Amino acid sequence: MKKIYLVLVLSGMILTSGCYTVRTAGNSGKVPPGQAKKAAGAKSARDFAPGHNKY
Repeated sequence: MKKIYLVLVLSGMILTSGCYTVRTAGNSGKVPPGQAKKAAGAKSARDFAPGHNKY
């Protein structure tokens, strides 16, 4: 009887510990230029805009 419970518990643990994927928001990591300006402490958001990146 104990073997049946052991098999059930082990199989349940294997089934529930399967693949786990983390889903994030679609624009994860991308912030608007104004918010990036605030975080950097800059005076202008122009340098953080997509068309004004300095290389």
